[in-house]
Amino acid sequence: MNGPAKNGALIYSNNIHSLAKFYTELFSMNVTRETSELVSLVKDGFNIVIHVPLTTMPTPDFNSIKLFMAVDDLNATKLKAEQLGGQSFAGVWSNPIFKVCNIADSDGNHIQIREFS
Repeated sequence: MNGPAKNGALIYSNNIHSLAKFYTELFSMNVTRETSELVSLVKDGFNIVIHVPLTTMPTPDFNSIKLFMAVDDLNATKLKAEQLGGQSFAGVWSNPIFKVCNIADSDGNHIQIREFS
């Protein structure tokens, strides 16, 4: 990736390295930059920057973002998310193009995972 990404997400976390491990292992993202204040991850042109918060984090039930990520297998991804300290939620929805369900990362941020037909 040359220069800053045009698309991506910023996630504030009190444990940036643990959260970066979650995304690198679950979605095979690559670390492109790592400092004591941030970890930058990329896959297929999509960039996630995990940053130490500049102020106190809101309550654990608050989610300021919801990512969506394509995966090869919903069930396998849900199981791996749980193994990495995340959660999986009941329910699968589908349309003619893909099936979707929801998981949460190890910090409790919700992610919609999509399995394309």
